[in-house]
Amino acid sequence: MKRILFFITLILSSVLVKAQTQLVFPFQGGSPIMNRFFKDSLVVSPEIMKKKATGTAVFKFTADDKGTIKKIIVYYADDAILVVPIIDALRKSNHKWIIPDHEKLHDFILPFSISFNASANTSNATIKQAFEYYSQRKPIISYNQVPIETATLLPTVLISYDLTE
Repeated sequence: MKRILFFITLILSSVLVKAQTQLVFPFQGGSPIMNRFFKDSLVVSPEIMKKKATGTAVFKFTADDKGTIKKIIVYYADDAILVVPIIDALRKSNHKWIIPDHEKLHDFILPFSISFNASANTSNATIKQAFEYYSQRKPIISYNQVPIETATLLPTVLISYDLTE
């Protein structure tokens, strides 16, 4: 009798327990499409190429129920030179974002990593120029706490560009 009651309780509790709901990836088409979109849409400026700039930038943006980006905030960037092309690419992504059904606005955190493709025979001058950029960069950082609330952290978008020696 105790076993029967135990199994009934177990079955009822497993039916009543709600498992964690799976969210749809918030970019239309999924993660691979998002990565391809940003690789195609992000235009690495001649200034970035000239300075051999590399680094990470983390953005928070808000999308509405139509997928329109309402607000873009730079949380961190290794250098200000990296920010403008990323913001331009984010603006191109209007109407591609999917937010949970019960929300009118949703925040997303999207990290970007920008680097250059160095060939096996990269010159010492190029290496020196990359080091000079790194030592003179001007990071954008937060000096205070940053409330994140219910933001969704997305996978890092990796962008790389070819050097012209």
